Amino acid sequence: METEPDQEHLDQNPCARTVEEELSKSFNLEASLSKFSCLDLDKELEFRSDLIDDKEFDIPQVDTPPTLESILNETDDEDESFVLEDPTLLNVDTIDSHSYDTSSVASSDSGDRANLKRKKKLPDSFSLHGSVMRHSLLKGISAQIVSAADKVDAGLPTAIAVSSLIAVGTSHGLALIFDQNQALRLCLGSTSVGGQYGAISALSINNDCSRLLCGFAKGQITMWDLASGKLLRSITDAHPPGTAILHIKFTDDPTLAICNDSGGSVFELTFKRVMGVRTCESRCLFSGSKGEVCCIEPLHSKPELKDHPITQFSLLAMASLTKILVIGLKPSLKVWMTFPYGRMDPSSVPLLAWHFVAVNNSVNPMLAFCRGDMVHFLLVKRDESGAIHVTKQKHLHLYYDLINFTWINSRTVVLLDSVEKLHVIDRQTQEELETMEISEVQLVYNSSHFKSLATGGNVSQALALVGEKACYQSISSYGGQIFYLGTKSVYVMMLRSWRERMDHLLKQDCLTEALALAWSFHEGKAKAVVGLSGDVSKRKAVVADRMVEILFHYADRALKKCPDQGKIQVMEQHFQDTVPVIVDYCLLLQRKDLLFGQMYDKLSENSVAKGVFLECLEPYILSDKLVGITPQVMKDLIVHFQDKKLLENVEALIVHMDITSLDIQQVVLMCWENRLYDAMVYVYNRGMNEFISPMEKLFKVIAPPLNAGKTLTDEQVVMGNKLLVYISCCLAGRAYPLGDIPEDLVPLVKNQVFEFLIRLHSVEASSEEEVYPYVRTLLHFDTREFLNVLALTFEDFKNDKQAVEYQQRIVDILLKVMVENSDFTPSQVGCLFTFLARQLAKPDNTLFVNRTLFDQVLEFLCSPDDDSRHSERQQVLLELLQAGGIVQFEESRLIRMAEKAEFYQICEFMYEREHQYDKIIDCYLHDPLREEEVFNYIHNILSIPGHSAEEKQSVWQKAMNHMEELVSLKPCKAAELVATHFSEQIEVVIGQLQNQLLLFKFLRSLLDPREGVHVNQELLQIPPHITEQFIELLCQFSPDQVIQTLQVLECYRLEETIQITQKYQLHEVTAYLLEKKGDAHGAFLLLLERLQSRLQEMTRQDENTKEDILLKGVEDTMVETIALCQRNSQNLNQQQREALWFPLLEAMMTPQKLSSSAAAPHPHCEALKSLTMQVLNSMAAFIALPSILQRILQDPIYGKGKLGEIQGLILGMLDTFNYEQTLLETTASLLNQDLHWSLCNLRASVSRGLNPKQDYCSICLQQYKRRQEMADEIIVFSCGHLYHSFCLQSKECTLEVEGQTRWACHKCSSSNKAGKLSENPSENKKGRITSSQANSEPVLDPQQMQAFDQLCRLYRGSSRLALLTELSQNRGGDSCRPFAGPQSGPAFNSVFQKENFQLQLAPPPVAED
Repeated sequence: METEPDQEHLDQNPCARTVEEELSKSFNLEASLSKFSCLDLDKELEFRSDLIDDKEFDIPQVDTPPTLESILNETDDEDESFVLEDPTLLNVDTIDSHSYDTSSVASSDSGDRANLKRKKKLPDSFSLHGSVMRHSLLKGISAQIVSAADKVDAGLPTAIAVSSLIAVGTSHGLALIFDQNQALRLCLGSTSVGGQYGAISALSINNDCSRLLCGFAKGQITMWDLASGKLLRSITDAHPPGTAILHIKFTDDPTLAICNDSGGSVFELTFKRVMGVRTCESRCLFSGSKGEVCCIEPLHSKPELKDHPITQFSLLAMASLTKILVIGLKPSLKVWMTFPYGRMDPSSVPLLAWHFVAVNNSVNPMLAFCRGDMVHFLLVKRDESGAIHVTKQKHLHLYYDLINFTWINSRTVVLLDSVEKLHVIDRQTQEELETMEISEVQLVYNSSHFKSLATGGNVSQALALVGEKACYQSISSYGGQIFYLGTKSVYVMMLRSWRERMDHLLKQDCLTEALALAWSFHEGKAKAVVGLSGDVSKRKAVVADRMVEILFHYADRALKKCPDQGKIQVMEQHFQDTVPVIVDYCLLLQRKDLLFGQMYDKLSENSVAKGVFLECLEPYILSDKLVGITPQVMKDLIVHFQDKKLLENVEALIVHMDITSLDIQQVVLMCWENRLYDAMVYVYNRGMNEFISPMEKLFKVIAPPLNAGKTLTDEQVVMGNKLLVYISCCLAGRAYPLGDIPEDLVPLVKNQVFEFLIRLHSVEASSEEEVYPYVRTLLHFDTREFLNVLALTFEDFKNDKQAVEYQQRIVDILLKVMVENSDFTPSQVGCLFTFLARQLAKPDNTLFVNRTLFDQVLEFLCSPDDDSRHSERQQVLLELLQAGGIVQFEESRLIRMAEKAEFYQICEFMYEREHQYDKIIDCYLHDPLREEEVFNYIHNILSIPGHSAEEKQSVWQKAMNHMEELVSLKPCKAAELVATHFSEQIEVVIGQLQNQLLLFKFLRSLLDPREGVHVNQELLQIPPHITEQFIELLCQFSPDQVIQTLQVLECYRLEETIQITQKYQLHEVTAYLLEKKGDAHGAFLLLLERLQSRLQEMTRQDENTKEDILLKGVEDTMVETIALCQRNSQNLNQQQREALWFPLLEAMMTPQKLSSSAAAPHPHCEALKSLTMQVLNSMAAFIALPSILQRILQDPIYGKGKLGEIQGLILGMLDTFNYEQTLLETTASLLNQDLHWSLCNLRASVSRGLNPKQDYCSICLQQYKRRQEMADEIIVFSCGHLYHSFCLQSKECTLEVEGQTRWACHKCSSSNKAGKLSENPSENKKGRITSSQANSEPVLDPQQMQAFDQLCRLYRGSSRLALLTELSQNRGGDSCRPFAGPQSGPAFNSVFQKENFQLQLAPPPVAED
């Protein structure tokens, strides 16, 4: 929406209208808008079903409503529910005055970080609504305000009030009165009085526009007669001196007014005239000492609602800094409602506004009250007993702070935010209709009056803070218009009429948006509609006429703006963007006459536009939204699609069109030329009621290639499928391709189709044509589908004589065509007899088929001299039997022929009927395609209930007899079967398996769990000798897997197993078993002997030996030996350790001694030294270093004083020692640093004091010093929040841990996304000390626990002490045992397994010189 000049509506006179004419127009709208307000209520009653708010809830009535005094003494609670208070529950004497809004700004919640706006933005719908508001500058009034300031020193404008007159107050105490023509009628007051009274701070005009009340910055009030301009009253003692008048308001009673001063008090002014003397009586309604009121709003009723029952109460709404009050001034003062804000931004402005709305079939006042970004709506009702009920409606949550709220009608509100942006909102849908900047108004703010600067600024800081954004007196509404007072101007705003909103869009060349807006008017979905009245049909007719005008304009513009030059694609894109809009709205308006008449003629002037127009019709035709089209347009449509080669589209369009709009001759000719068979069928059926001719023509397409034995093309296959579907539709009474055949034609069409199918010869048949060509063609094309069509048709047939004759006739023809010809495949023949078997199996069957034919089919399918299509023949015969054809055969003969033909599935089918389940096993075993399914079959028979014991026994015995065959088929499946059903016969099964390799595979599947076979070894209880037999077979066939298998096997004897491994000379396996037996030394000697032998092989190698293989063997054996020594050294004494390690060292050093004595060095000398060094490094962890050196030096070879050979060994050992010493020193240094750092931080955290962010409880919002006689404890958390212990307990924020009460911050825990209470308590600063239960183990107090948690978060990782502790645990315990399983316990929760684990190593300490 934008500010529009006064010349928006141009007159014939080109000169600008005068200011008076402009204001006259503005005020002339008043009467119409006033009338509209009545119509608005009627409209809302008419559409009341849309107005019911399901979420609203009524407030329960109380027997004794609260008194005003009880409301003033009420405490504030952030979580207080919306209820009426009972004054008997309040204790006035114990109230702390600091709890109320008279406290300073510092005591409010302004510093709370949680007080953030929730950015819940309203839907962006500007494109849907256009420009809703029109605002104009009142030039005459604006010019005279500026002139008065210059000429008579009136000062700047400060307040405005509007009725049928406009009153503007100034800073020098003058009141300027303007009429509807913006002419200055009166100038009330004088600058001398203004110097005494100060600026006018508030204005109010009564209902009949006869009196004006002026409130002044220094507290005085004056009343003026607007007819004569006389001063009637000058009131100086209505309220306490030294406070400014913030609000002065007339009520509907002209003798009663309400004023509100800067002290926060509210007074009732009663005007009387006794004996010609005018007096004013003042009564205090609300004392500012109990809470400051900064906004008041009496309920004003319009003349048409003056008899409304609610008006007799003279309701007044007041907003303090903490709550909303609604009181009744008549017949006696009474409080009807109180509503607390909860915590708000202390700088936000409280706002109040009344309006009558229609809800639930009645008109009642609704109060909107706002503060910050929240708007609440309260509906006020009076019941039959005379009591008032308040119902809370759906609230509005905004994303900006409000400084003004104005009703423009009962559905639409106008909001002004703190950055001077207007928002037009639909109240019921909460949709934002428009936004507009009004910074150019330079709005006047009332801050100086709220700060009471004229009287010395004697106001509270809280009220002064609210006054920073206060503009109560700068905005006034009347008759659907809103007036905004600027420092040098006055603006008026109002809703545009529906025509004006559309014209505004048209002026901006937004025709598409204008049409969309007009359609929303047409459908009654638009918001803030002005000017549409009457019943629905009349409103729709008016809008439709306007839409037609816009559509013509839109079409003209589309043709005019078409690019004349350039590519044709550019022109097409232009019309594709515009023409569909015309088509859409013409069809929405149901104006096909307009669409195919004037619009089509207009667009036909451009060939591109005409083509796009015709293409736009396609989706509407296909969706059946457009059925009737004029023949000329349909003809052009078909020609256009033909020219663009879109023949498939033409076919789809034709079948959806009304046949009367088609040129049948043109369409049929086109369909034949372009092979559009669907369209052709549709035209024949619908246009001429001819159903057979299309069939004949389709047969001519597919019959010749089928008769010649050729393969059909894809197009011919499609035609054949169309023919089958067409025949099926005709026989089922459905039209092709969509719809239904007329009921009176259905029997006739069925008879015609049957007669056609059973014709002996086709029309114009040649002499070579075979009989029944149509049935023969369909059988050759797709036998199964054609027979399915016949089966569906037979289902629908009634058992009358003609239907039975047709069925029998068709069956006889099928048999004659297929049985007497050899050009049909077994599958096709089987399909026929399967079809016949199904028909014969019906209970009401009337067909007759010679049984001999079934025998012929059996011979044909089971022919042993023809092996082709074996599986196809078997499948066809199986389908025939399953369809009920088994009753047509002799079962014994059928089984013999099936066995002879190797039809094992047929045999299975027959055996299952006779419950000969054991014979089915042979069927599976002989069938190569299904032989592996025999295991599941045997398992199912033996385990699933339903079979007799004899049947199960026969299957069990059959499986035992074929066990060797089953094992050879799949050993793992056989093992699983044996373990489940033959567990007691395992030795018998093993005895049957003569092949050793087969026996090995079976036992491995049975015993080795790594094979994946599901066998319960505990229930199986296999004897040890079977396991040992398996181990022996394993040594033969897979010696490399013996050790890994022994590790997972359980039932074997060590002595016997050792003998087996020694028999096959598997030394590593024998050593493993000896170590498991406990003979670690024997295992060591065996490995040592193996190592020595391999070393000897390497020393006496010849040139043909592969050196790398020998060296790898030595290294592997040495590694195994070292691992053996390491595993067992943990449990040995020093002497026993030396008995293990020194022979190993000697064995590794012997080849080096020999090479040193030899003339030529050994080729692997360096490799042997490296391996020897590895032995030394390993044994250093278990043998003392001096013992190792002494043993080396005692050697005869090295004892002769030549240390050069062992220098490398000794230096390597010394390097290892230096490394371990450095590692130890570094670790000790890091641990000391960690300990010092942790203790320093822990001490600092424990000794740090807490700093509360506020001096009130964060739950009840009362000062912490309340109710001291109740011994209430004060709890302060490290996050800065403060609570009463009783409040925390009511919120269930306590936890009992180890006999000690631990607290959790309510705000912090409730803001946690997971919703869990934090278990980390914080410091308790209490008014008294509570005794805790004695505990045997020392525990940290809550503050220490929180400090420790903060310390852990500060460190952001596991401590180095924790890492070393876990490493030491992993090295101890069961890890020394060679066969310990995977460890459980701490290893599963290891710090090394955490995703964020990072190891940070510090450099070693620098050694001092």
